[in-house]
Amino acid sequence: MERPLELGNVTRVQKFVLLGLFTRPDVRDVLFAIFLTLYLLTLLENTLIIYLICSHIELHKPMYFFLGNLSCLEMCYVSVTMPSLLVGLWTGPYHISFTACMTQLFFFIVLICTECTLLASMAYDRYVAICRPLLYPLLMRPQACLGLALSSWLGGLLVSVAKTSCIASLSYCGPNVLNHFFCDVSPLLNLSCTHVALTELVDFISAIVILWGSLLMAIASYVAIGRAVFHMPSAAARRKALSTCASHLVVVGIFYAATLFIYARPSRIEAMDLNKVLSVIYTVVTPMCNPVIYCLRNREVQAAFCRTLHQS
Repeated sequence: MERPLELGNVTRVQKFVLLGLFTRPDVRDVLFAIFLTLYLLTLLENTLIIYLICSHIELHKPMYFFLGNLSCLEMCYVSVTMPSLLVGLWTGPYHISFTACMTQLFFFIVLICTECTLLASMAYDRYVAICRPLLYPLLMRPQACLGLALSSWLGGLLVSVAKTSCIASLSYCGPNVLNHFFCDVSPLLNLSCTHVALTELVDFISAIVILWGSLLMAIASYVAIGRAVFHMPSAAARRKALSTCASHLVVVGIFYAATLFIYARPSRIEAMDLNKVLSVIYTVVTPMCNPVIYCLRNREVQAAFCRTLHQS
């Protein structure tokens, strides 16, 4: 494959300029206060969830094991993207080195891929609990839960190594302005001055394997759950079964809708302003809402929280 231009005498870009979420100074100050509050609230919520799950033996169940993993993941998740968003709102467009940009991209891909597979594992847990209750202690024994969690993290790591290596190996010879608030795949591909066909192919294959694969697994689990619930004899049993799945369905719907729109296509995305808005949904809104949707409305978690307050 021929290169589109001769790069022998072209200086490689050493820094990128992140434009941030908004460039208007009068808007940035207000948004900085809002997003800083959301960031601290997200860290507090997820820290509380992890503490409750670890310190109360009645929460040592597969469902809460996965929720603890999800909370840990989302604390890392927001800590990868939110600081650069806040810096952009505080200072306006700012420079980030090539190495720092690729490092941020690496950890972001690890975490987003891990979350996809972790959500699928949680859907499988609910499927076994509702559709195979007699086999639940066997299928969701601690070793199996640990294996699913480790597979999620390891899968995200392997995908990130492949994608980040491809993106880092591209040539960036200018311009160096990223219309985003963190180093993401599509803005970087838009700046490359070499062929990106191989990188887009790797991106597309990983989307098929991770995003679509985990989504199809979650859909299959909930189709089976829906059939089982439909055949339950009493309305009370149906409500109890659905109550354990409704929160997961809401989070899965929001997360996958935004993520698939951006990452499931191999082509470069030109509507970067829309890309930034959707990125806010799954990098800021979802991590903040998940603890409330999943845990803090859960009766067992509420009881554990009340006991913790009484003991303190």
